[in-house]
Amino acid sequence: MNKKILAGPYLVWMIGFVIIPLALIVYYGLTDRSGAFTMANVLSITKPEHIKALMLSLALSFISTVICLLLAFPLSMILRNRGMGKGSFIVFLFILPMWMNFLLRTLAWQTLLEKNGVINGILTALGLPRQNLINTPGAIVLGMVYNFLPFMVLPIYNVLCKIDDNTVNAARDLGAGFWQTLIHIWIPLSLPGIISGITMVFVPALTTFVISNLLGGSKILLIGNVIEQEFMKSSNWNLGSGLSLVLMVFILISMALIAKYDKNGEGSTF
Repeated sequence: MNKKILAGPYLVWMIGFVIIPLALIVYYGLTDRSGAFTMANVLSITKPEHIKALMLSLALSFISTVICLLLAFPLSMILRNRGMGKGSFIVFLFILPMWMNFLLRTLAWQTLLEKNGVINGILTALGLPRQNLINTPGAIVLGMVYNFLPFMVLPIYNVLCKIDDNTVNAARDLGAGFWQTLIHIWIPLSLPGIISGITMVFVPALTTFVISNLLGGSKILLIGNVIEQEFMKSSNWNLGSGLSLVLMVFILISMALIAKYDKNGEGSTF
């Protein structure tokens, strides 16, 4: 049997659920309601309300990505230095949230952060004033960090596990301290995982609308919310597709970064 035949189901899946939907987005994004070619949908990103939503999305996504990186790298180092294998229970705990429904995880934080939620209930019991936690940019960032942190931990941890201990020991034998080893050994060798993790966090954080809807109370509009409203409420597929094409630029940039810094797929997850 020709092995190429085995790729048939995958090709059908890719054509039906990836290529055709992308082709439709491109078609609607570059045409008006009459089907005539236009760039107005793409250029509508320059409108003040769209620019504001895009800039806010970029800012919150950047903050969430930085927080995830600052949490994930030390954590990955600890797991690696403790000799936690890929099948260990602790690593399993980081993978487990990825198996749970994304919407349920976000709704759980809504229950925790709301005015009469668990956190404010604890503060009240301790005699502390209630805090306005829900419907704020901070709540959205918290939701992004919680949902996307595993996507930062796993690529970095996967790369760190592949670094030979002899390389680190050689640096220490030559007099390198902790920070010198970190800067000149750990970080450069783990760069494929870092780039992969940044991409896997920043892109979904940039395009999300569920987190901002639930934790932002639909009061804080990100570019994902604008696109979702154009499709679902305004039924303006042309404008929604045009804005989606703008976001695809960021996806292509992320793919280019991965292709450049992770040519061998070292930063891929398990």
